[in-house]
Formats: sequence, structure tokens, C-alpha cells
Amino acid sequence: MSKFPALLNEKYDESLGKLQYPVFDVFINELKFACVLYQRTSEIHFKKLFLPVMIYPWGTERRFNAYVNYLRKRFGYRMQKVAIDAGFTCPNRDGKVGYGGCTYCDNNAFNPSYCNANTSIYEQVEEGVRFQKIRYKNAVSFLAYFQAYSNTYDSLDNLKKIYEQALAHKDIQGLVIGTRPDAIDSEKLKYLSELAQDYFVTVEYGIESCYDKTLRRINRGHDFATTVKAIEETAGFGLPVGGHLIFGLPGESRDDMMEEASIISQLPLTNLKLHQLQLFYNTAIAEDYLQNPEDFLLLDYEAYKDFVIDFLELLSPDIKIERLAGEAPPRFIVANQWDIRNDQILNGIEQRMADRDSWQGKRFS
Repeated sequence: MSKFPALLNEKYDESLGKLQYPVFDVFINELKFACVLYQRTSEIHFKKLFLPVMIYPWGTERRFNAYVNYLRKRFGYRMQKVAIDAGFTCPNRDGKVGYGGCTYCDNNAFNPSYCNANTSIYEQVEEGVRFQKIRYKNAVSFLAYFQAYSNTYDSLDNLKKIYEQALAHKDIQGLVIGTRPDAIDSEKLKYLSELAQDYFVTVEYGIESCYDKTLRRINRGHDFATTVKAIEETAGFGLPVGGHLIFGLPGESRDDMMEEASIISQLPLTNLKLHQLQLFYNTAIAEDYLQNPEDFLLLDYEAYKDFVIDFLELLSPDIKIERLAGEAPPRFIVANQWDIRNDQILNGIEQRMADRDSWQGKRFS
């Protein structure tokens, strides 16, 4: 894929006669246009030449397949998530497959202030919609995001009551359900697929790692085969499937993490969140880091930009990218704190991609 076509070419405007002296070209905003000074006899002609913009396989100018563009194309306008804490737990917390939960987890680090499991689902939605309308002036419709813990870890009857409380709000057009791959079954997926006839419904799985040794060390309580089965079964019901992957988990090398791009690309994922490991106070993984720092590959912001770009180049261009890095309040973070806001992180990564002439899937095969 060549970067741009030739810029100085007599064919651009034959009415100007023969191009005698191409004096300069000015490259602005990724060469979206060039200015060329022409000289013919005694006249100076200055003409702005608009050039074709590079459109990537996913149909936009952005150098990765952005999930936000996918939603905007699907709905025709901005769609914003409203997070909900429905009071769920996880099977590696309540004793079914373990205790203590995932070693890195602290839901308080990413739950918005309006999320409170002691408040009704409808009230959380109402408060979340009000909050997002202030924050994003052009947000008109919303997706209820069941985020905290495992949001399918209950009986189907109870899940129906919980989900339908959120869908009762007039501004909610669908559900995003975050869960674990060992907390889903065909009965629940069948119900969600029926719900998807009238609403947008997607299931988002915590993949975290493709390696069983890592999953054991972080106390996930399931293996990677369970993840693959859940993703494939969910896609088989015609539901969009999201995934979440963490970079920097203990025992994983740079090569290990790069290899995950190939593994992930073989799965029927719709969208993917990428996240650098952040070590939170009072978590088991923070203690693991203090005891075994040599087992952790924690990248600073500059190194992470090149790392995640290398990963994207190896990833299938069909997978939409919902997040390229994580952000949490500094008061929670004991190590690997960047002190950079998420929008600045994203802008920095996209600028580095432009500097490197990189795009998602550039080295995918």
C-alpha cells in the first residue's frame, strides 16, 4: 500500500499549459492537499490541488479500525455508554472456582461516581444519562453498560429483570454486558439473541491473556480454551463480541504479548479493548510485583506507544479497537502511573502511527 500518489504532475490541470517550474510543495495534514506554484510566461498561478485521502480497509482515514466510528456508522450519531453496577460478583470471588477475585482487580478504580449497587438500575441509568449529556453535548442515545464484575453470573430469570430495568429507560437503545467466559451458557445467549431483535446487544469478555500459566497466576479460575469456546458460541448466536486484553501481566515477555495478536485475530471478535497493566493499591498483583519485579514488563508511555502500534500492525484489520490504553484515578495506582489523560494518550498513539506510516493490519497475514 503506497502512502500517497505523485504530487507534482502536469495532468492535474492541463489548462495551465506545460508545467515549467514546480517551485515547492507544502504538505499539510498528512498530505491531504499540496500547493504548487506555477509560472507561465509573465503570470504566476497559485493553485490548491486536492489529493485523494488515504482511506483504510475499514472505510475511514484513521489508522486503526475505531469502534466509535463503527457505532456512529451503525446508528448515524454518537452512542455513549452509561455504566451500571448491578451488584454482581464473580465465580473466583464467591468460592465456585476460587476466592479473592482476579489479582489485579479493583472495580472502584474505574466505576463512575454515579454507579452504586445499592441504587436501582433505573436510577443509575437516569443519573448516568444526565452525567453523559453534560459531558458530551452531542450525545443523544445511550447503551447501558453492565461493567462491574461478571454481569451474566446469575439465573436467567434474575438477569431478565435486571437487563429489562435498564431497557425501560427511554434513552437506552441497547446493552453492553461485561462478563467472564465461564459465566455464560447457551440458554443465556439464546435470550440475548432474542433481545437483540429489538435492541443493540453485545457481550464483552475479559480475555486478559491467551496463556494458561498467566491465567493461573492472576487467579482467573478458567483456562484460555474456555475463553475461545465462549467467544465462538456467542458469535454463533449472531451477537457482537467484545474482548479485553491486558499488557504487562507477570511472566509474559514482549514476544509473548505480540504473539497474542495472531491468536486474537483468529477469534470471531467484533471489538477489542487494549490495556496496559496498572497496579492498584491493596491488590494481590501489587504485592506480587513488589516481591517479583523482574517478572513484570511495565512500559512507560513512550515505549508503550511503539509497543501497541507494533501489536496493531499484527492484528486483523477486521477487529474494531475500542480502547488502546487504560486510565484510572492516580490515587489508586501504586506503579506504572503515566499521569496522562486518555485523550492525550490516544492522540499521542495516532501521531506516532502517522510518524511511522503505520496502520492496523499492516503486517497481518
